[in-house]
Amino acid sequence: MEPSSLHQTRAWVESFVVAHDICPFAGREMRRDAIRYAVAEASDLEGLLHELIAECRHLDANAAIATTLLIAPAGMEDFDDYLDWLELAERLLEDQGYVGIYQLASFHPDYVFEGVEATDPANATNRSPWPMLHLLREAELERAIAHHADPEGIPERNMARLREPGSAALAAGLAVREAE
Repeated sequence: MEPSSLHQTRAWVESFVVAHDICPFAGREMRRDAIRYAVAEASDLEGLLHELIAECRHLDANAAIATTLLIAPAGMEDFDDYLDWLELAERLLEDQGYVGIYQLASFHPDYVFEGVEATDPANATNRSPWPMLHLLREAELERAIAHHADPEGIPERNMARLREPGSAALAAGLAVREAE
């Protein structure tokens, strides 16, 4: 049986990220079954960093995988701890020579953008059922962006949609997180 963190993350990707076009590139990768969902076994910072590099190596060896969501069900519940992990993870990718190959996107149940109130619905664009790091292949991302009419406008569009009164996307994102 698949762990609840894995099940909930898959449901979040399908019913929020893809269904509401939060990431216009995710649907294609989901249909191609090119998203890897990896549940971290570690709950400490050092162990999670080791698992991140293991995921980079897994991507290195498996070209058919477009992207990996590294889910951290334990150890990163506190958003500030999570931000520390993210900062160290970015430095580690640089130290290991992965700059220009992979980049990170960040998701956390309590995600708050800098300079935005915690209650702002726009934070839902980066709120997920579990803390996770999203490893993206830069080459895949560049290809997808090249075929999108307004890639720079995606974040602003998502924030505006989530701030709309009665936003269906916001309701869907909240429903997935509340199901945990």
